[in-house]
Amino acid sequence: MAGEPDSRPLRVLACGSTGSGLSTLVEQLAGTPAGPQDPPLRCFDIPMPSGPCRLTEMPADAPHTRHWVAAASEADVALIMVDAAQGVSAHTRRQACLLGLLGVRRWALVVNKIDSVGFDADTVARIDAELRACAAPLGALSITTLPVSGLHGDNLSQRSTRTPWYTGRTLRAWLEDGFAPHLQPASQPKPQPPGPAAEPQPATADQFECTLLWLDEAPLLPGRRYTLALGDQRVDASVTDIKHRLDVPTLQALAARTLARDEVGVCKLALDAPVSFEPYAVNRVRGRFLLVDRSSAHPGANPSPQQPAAAAGLLHFALRRAQNLTLQPLLVDKATRVALMGQQPLVLWFTGLSGAGKSSIANEVAVRLHALGCHTAQLDGDNLRHGLNRDLGFTAADRVENIRRVAEVARLMVDAGLIVLASFISPFRSERELARSRVAPGEFIEVYVDVPLAVAETRDTKGLYARARRGELPHFTGIGSPYEAPEAPEVHLRTDQLTLTEAAEAVMQALRERGLLR
Repeated sequence: MAGEPDSRPLRVLACGSTGSGLSTLVEQLAGTPAGPQDPPLRCFDIPMPSGPCRLTEMPADAPHTRHWVAAASEADVALIMVDAAQGVSAHTRRQACLLGLLGVRRWALVVNKIDSVGFDADTVARIDAELRACAAPLGALSITTLPVSGLHGDNLSQRSTRTPWYTGRTLRAWLEDGFAPHLQPASQPKPQPPGPAAEPQPATADQFECTLLWLDEAPLLPGRRYTLALGDQRVDASVTDIKHRLDVPTLQALAARTLARDEVGVCKLALDAPVSFEPYAVNRVRGRFLLVDRSSAHPGANPSPQQPAAAAGLLHFALRRAQNLTLQPLLVDKATRVALMGQQPLVLWFTGLSGAGKSSIANEVAVRLHALGCHTAQLDGDNLRHGLNRDLGFTAADRVENIRRVAEVARLMVDAGLIVLASFISPFRSERELARSRVAPGEFIEVYVDVPLAVAETRDTKGLYARARRGELPHFTGIGSPYEAPEAPEVHLRTDQLTLTEAAEAVMQALRERGLLR
């Protein structure tokens, strides 16, 4: 009810670098056994005068950022543990930066093992200055520095006589103070005019600027499609642009075309449908999302950082262009064009290694379709790289963008009523599935032109495999870059066992069996 305080526990994240004495201090502070465990985390329920306190310990050897996202995104306050003798390590700087990015704005800098430096006040002052300098780019923060000894209990629950120069609170008292903002009563409702109460409608958008914390082993490739999970909303999405990567912990903006695991970037995000949201700075629940690999995101599922999320994201604001674009209704639509053509439009997508025979088979099939009076169009990898895709190279990111563009062109041609023959190595399953998703069910036929690598190399009329073997083409598929074979293609051609005529006839037969030829 309005006016009642928040009854959930105060959520505290305790973190520290190796050797900081984090576990010992947490156990001293808690004085109770750990609660339910979620490795590598340890959770403690600590009774406090103002209410329950839920303390989560994040050990320094936690695997990586995935667990940070789970714990820090829920935390109200953070304990940052530093060994008094070691000072602020690079690991601690990274932890502090991530805490700030994830919206944890109230920190206790716990200078532990103060006894190991003779309870020296200058050491504490130096560590305090180091952390504040690191935190400066994060904006307004509340940082309280406490000298403690987790082993002997100095300044944990009782003020220590061995630090007479310290006049601040004990660590337990600092935690107790954390309940003040946490337990603020909800604001009283404003008077409403007579009549039905109008619920404020949340903002919706399908394009955003966001910060991404990349979690996946595979790098982020702009254009690749993922499922965005925002609360109970699920929608397909892709990163359209990486504005820059953030150097953690300096937060310096660096140019980047991809993000590797544990890297942080500011990106533009495009969704297939609008979602309701609030900026993360306003609402840490409605502004936080996950990007999940589409193969692991099932309808109705609730992805979490314990599942194979590819990234965690923080929404900043909707892009204005998302509000300026609307679909223009067409008076001559796809159905009208298809009726005029008198044929079933579709995409024949030929995929396989260089030298497998994709273009040769597509040419032969095109001749046969033309002889039947079919209206066709051919899209060939080399040909498009002389025009539409001439600005793209052969890195993984460029290959993703290459196929994204081709998929959109193929969709437009299908809308025009054509049979499209697309011949591309298209090494990644994700992008071939993108191409399939751009047309209606039954309008995409994947043709896997399969040949052993050794046989493909014997057909190397362009000398590409030889150059790749010499290291001159570092991203060549099959040598320096992987090829992900189709798992269930509609047509599978073993071209080391079939003639060109037999392969083309197999494709035509597949079309007949599906009733796709008139």
